[in-house]
Amino acid sequence: MSGSHSVRPTPSDRPAAPRPTVFALHGLGLTADAFDELAALLEPDVRVLAIDLPGFGTAASSGAAGVGEMADAVLTRIALDTVGPWLLLGHSMGGKVASVAVSRVLDGSASVFGFRGVVLLAPSPVTPEPMGDGQRERMLSWLSGPRLSREDARAFVEDNVGAPWTPEQRDEAVDLVLDGSTEAWESWLLRGSREDWSDAVGALDVPALVLAGDQDSDLGAAAQPDLVAPTYPRASVETLAGAGHLLMLERPGAVADAIRSFWAREASRAPLVPEHLARVIASDHTGARVRGAFAGRSVADDHAAPPRALTAAQLQTLRSILARVLPVDLDGLDLASRLDARLAEGTGDGWRHGDLPDDATAYRLALDELAGFDGSPGSPGSHGSPEEQDALLTRLQEGDYVPRPGGLSAAQLSLWFTDLCADAATTWLQHPAALAEIGFDGFATGGDGPRKQGFTRLTLGTREAWEGSPHAPAPAPARDSQMISREDRSWT
Repeated sequence: MSGSHSVRPTPSDRPAAPRPTVFALHGLGLTADAFDELAALLEPDVRVLAIDLPGFGTAASSGAAGVGEMADAVLTRIALDTVGPWLLLGHSMGGKVASVAVSRVLDGSASVFGFRGVVLLAPSPVTPEPMGDGQRERMLSWLSGPRLSREDARAFVEDNVGAPWTPEQRDEAVDLVLDGSTEAWESWLLRGSREDWSDAVGALDVPALVLAGDQDSDLGAAAQPDLVAPTYPRASVETLAGAGHLLMLERPGAVADAIRSFWAREASRAPLVPEHLARVIASDHTGARVRGAFAGRSVADDHAAPPRALTAAQLQTLRSILARVLPVDLDGLDLASRLDARLAEGTGDGWRHGDLPDDATAYRLALDELAGFDGSPGSPGSHGSPEEQDALLTRLQEGDYVPRPGGLSAAQLSLWFTDLCADAATTWLQHPAALAEIGFDGFATGGDGPRKQGFTRLTLGTREAWEGSPHAPAPAPARDSQMISREDRSWT
């Protein structure tokens, strides 16, 4: 342990974070155009790219598709556009598709990276949708031709809004509903809405925002907490008073405000992975297992999780020590919380010194000994300055620290500190943003295909063409939503 440390980069030293992209998936009967007003309201802070699902809008001629097929098509479209940071927004039917897509991001099977969270507007759950038989039969009765009649489309709109609309608003919504094939309607009503994806999707530990209207009968504010809780344990559910089911059409301003707040409050807090490395992670040079692990670590919630193996006081002491142990910080990464989780789960490196108790006990005893390390009352000889903290840790490392009776000995504390340094370094390096800090992409050894590309240029200071560079300009993204033609919005 040296008495001096590198200067930590401050947020002002790092390049400004890119604005997020929201990939928006519409509900039954709508099209990508349903998000036009929302996209305009979110500019310039957030870029919205809406996608026509098969059977609707520009993809009406594609025919019907199951939920899994739609999710794969959406992920293919995302892969063509950007690597992040991005959110996935799903309305109603699109909410179920979004959930299946998120599960494929987290298992690494999707060749995308940069996912930061999900926004769901009155979403259909991953379980069969709670739709009454009478309502289902009524909508099926509308499907006698290739498109709904204007009268039936108007009935669908009026069934799904809360407060009365102006005639102009109603007519615009009706035009959207007319832009879909009855084949796709039938596929969703008879099959897609009834599919149960709960076992395949499981619990998705990601930032999640759910918006629902209190005038929505089946998928409204009263139903959503129970519907989403098993799938999104971190979800917050917000009610839009007076709104029905077509939230982005009825309350575009409120939805836009909620998305901005969600991004600032939750989805942007974890460290961002630079685009050059994100592209490597998303590519076929990286295996699905590694990609999925990185995706999960990139959205892990360090801040809201309560202590599991340590007490709140021990966790705070650990944070203060880690601030001196690691020379580089990652904005938004709570390393102490991740170590606490490792201790609780017993997922360490598989060994310990024979002179130490088990890892969790050793951490508790050592952190109790060092209580007040940050200069609070009870500090063992430290007044909180960086120099004094470094001097204390140096004595601890070298076995010269004199502990209080009844706890770990000086020799045991020295062994524990060695373990702590190793645990901190390995846990820090598990995050892809940390790998970007040190310029490492050695995980990209060839992916899962039959041909393992690997590395061919092994000379010091050289890079493969596919590695990219943190100093190279990023490729231009696809056009923003307001400039995307209807043809560009198709899922195909």
